[in-house]
Amino acid sequence: MKELPKTAKAVVIGGGIVGCSTAYHLAKLGWTDTVLLERKKLTSGTTFHAAGLVGQLRSNANITQLLGYSVDLYDRLEKETGLGTGWKMNGGLRLACNEARWEEVKRQATTAQSFGLEMQLLTPSEAQALWPIMTVDDVIGGAYLPTDGQANPSDITQALAKGARMAGATIFEDTAVTDIRIEEGKIKGVQTDSGFIECEIVVCCAGQWTREFAGRFGVNVPLVSLQHQYIITEPIKDLPRDLPTLRDPDRLTYYKEEVGGLVMGGYEPNPITWAVDGIPEDFHYTLLSSDFEHFEPMMELALGRVPALETAGIKELVNGPESFTPDGNFILGEAPELKNFFVGAGFNAFGIASGGGAGMVLAEWVVKGEPPYDLWAVDIRRFGRVHFDTDWVRTRTIEAYGKHYTMAWPHEEHSSGRPNRTSPLYERLKAAGACFGEKLGWERPNWFADLNAGEVPADQYSFGRPNWFDAVAREHHAAREAAVLIDQTSFAKFTLKGPDAEAALDWIAANDVRKPAGSLIYTQMLNDHGGIECDLTAARIGPEEYYIVTGTGFATHDFNWISRNIPPGLQAELSDITATTSVLSLMGPNARKILEAVTADDVSNDGFPFARFKNIAIARCPVRALRITYLGELGWELHLPVEHAGAVYDALMSAGREFGLLNAGYRAIESCRLEKGYRAWGSDIGPDHTPLEAGLGWAVKLKTGRDFKGRTAIEAQKQGGVKKMLACFTVDDPDVVLLGRETIYRNGERVGWLSSGGYGHTIAKSIGYGYVRNAAGVDADFVLEGTYELDVALTRVPCKVHLKPLVDPSMSRIRQ
Repeated sequence: MKELPKTAKAVVIGGGIVGCSTAYHLAKLGWTDTVLLERKKLTSGTTFHAAGLVGQLRSNANITQLLGYSVDLYDRLEKETGLGTGWKMNGGLRLACNEARWEEVKRQATTAQSFGLEMQLLTPSEAQALWPIMTVDDVIGGAYLPTDGQANPSDITQALAKGARMAGATIFEDTAVTDIRIEEGKIKGVQTDSGFIECEIVVCCAGQWTREFAGRFGVNVPLVSLQHQYIITEPIKDLPRDLPTLRDPDRLTYYKEEVGGLVMGGYEPNPITWAVDGIPEDFHYTLLSSDFEHFEPMMELALGRVPALETAGIKELVNGPESFTPDGNFILGEAPELKNFFVGAGFNAFGIASGGGAGMVLAEWVVKGEPPYDLWAVDIRRFGRVHFDTDWVRTRTIEAYGKHYTMAWPHEEHSSGRPNRTSPLYERLKAAGACFGEKLGWERPNWFADLNAGEVPADQYSFGRPNWFDAVAREHHAAREAAVLIDQTSFAKFTLKGPDAEAALDWIAANDVRKPAGSLIYTQMLNDHGGIECDLTAARIGPEEYYIVTGTGFATHDFNWISRNIPPGLQAELSDITATTSVLSLMGPNARKILEAVTADDVSNDGFPFARFKNIAIARCPVRALRITYLGELGWELHLPVEHAGAVYDALMSAGREFGLLNAGYRAIESCRLEKGYRAWGSDIGPDHTPLEAGLGWAVKLKTGRDFKGRTAIEAQKQGGVKKMLACFTVDDPDVVLLGRETIYRNGERVGWLSSGGYGHTIAKSIGYGYVRNAAGVDADFVLEGTYELDVALTRVPCKVHLKPLVDPSMSRIRQ
């Protein structure tokens, strides 16, 4: 028996497909002293009972790229290792059985085209030709992705393990990790039941055990175990062996051919939880008792599609628990709570499809200190305080599981576990007709129904114009012509304090934060490649203090980025004060008149210029007023202690009545920001985009001569030019709805896709933003000289391109 090493470069915990893939890729990157520890046998947790479907297309380009890497890896792994993987590139077929689903499929086909995947739309008879044993009486059409496929999960994992060993990694089975030694916040090693291994880096790929294990060290991994069932049939006579994998979302089911029979499973709307009180001590290579009664509705749905199942012998009804997450995306990255503790878990029953790519990006993240590309959709830092509550995580995860095959509507909100975090104004806004959305547990007003006119504050989802279209138009026009008040209490708010606060923030921020007290600085924070990691506002409170405001969903991410990039030795402490501070945004041409009516302080342009803040009093309450805007209008963000929110809100609404003040929500913000050309982090900008590419070069302090994180990359790009440029697109056809991911064509050639889309109610047109790409270089002339079309659900639509704001009230209002 091999002796456990005393030291290792990195220790990977978990011998499923993700753990073995991570060890394989770490060794390939030269970390040959990587050790993988599996408490029982490889694949014995969840991998051995996975269904093994491998699909690639997701709504995010980089996750699609990650899944595509899995396909490429599986395609070559058998040749490299000599072990069979069961990989078949037999394609993937998805059905649509109603008009809404067909619209969804067509938009998915456009997304595939945007991301460089081939997806073919088929008639019902063409789909049946690929899958001859199904009925298609109710089918409107299908989508076929020829590079999808299926694999044998255990075989692929064993091949990855062999490849890891061949590259120099060491794998130990029957070796349980019992503890991690941490001293002064740093990992020193792992304790196993066979001895201690000194190491600085741990990669936890422990599947459904990850939440409990990581939680022992203060790391939050929001996942829970749910039961997932599928049947395996006896061989079916004359069943073709080259059947594509089949997904029938309207019947909630999936299928693949296996040894002449079928595997059929599905995602029921009422999944069954498992191990609520903890996973049994010796659970491995173990299945749960088959629940035929619970599976019966899935079987009935499947019989309507594949009548042969009625007479096929059932070999087994497999019931295996798997880990699922609250948003249906898996979890990757370095834990914000513990340096050098990496996580790869929560794969929501598509761990086989993502295993190859997940291991690759995790390995690069470990070795290089950053992922190979933007992985925000699966980044562990997308979670927050609400996700520490296991009951809440379970409640939301059950909903997400049940929606696995339901319609993916634009702007759809989850309904479970709500309300959780609320503003002090929640009841007031609810009484005023607010239709709330939720972000990181916070209830936020999306739009307001006119209750007097009989409008109902509830979303009705559609791929066309939604039921809230007119309500948002009302709020949008009030913002442009009168004023609106928006509760933005959910903003993440930090303070950076200490003798070296200025020096620390000056290094982390791309813009110049060495401003006098009272200044507001809009800035990005960049990685070493010049990519935008954070997009936020910093207020200079005093010589040793900044007040930092960022988006609701970025609370964990941005706090982690700032705190980890404070240079060693500097005295600067970052604190999260989100819960203590409310925010009311007063925006519109009448904003000053309303503010003047409720405060004795000077809020004139001379007394209170743009990009400044002042402490003022409203209704005898202390308010920190920030003169800034994300709507493109004159306005202020009013930051105040939560206990004063009600009094300040009431005073503003009362004074604003004569000036046309309305409540407004986040969908009006989105409409206005699209017209003004403001960028949204997570869609228009992010780690893969630099300020120069995004048209934000004016916010980079190159002229100061001072160094900052990312400066070298920005200087090089400024000298060499950019290969992509963010541009705005408008469509004249009023029936065209832009949602994002529509393909951009320039002079008939595909040059990119929309990063965001929506509607501008001032210009009465659909608006989209996206990067125009050209390997030889891009400048303003290149962008503006082209003739453009957008592919919307596989229909080419003429559009106009713009590099300046569509609506720009700045000259007349913002700076007056």
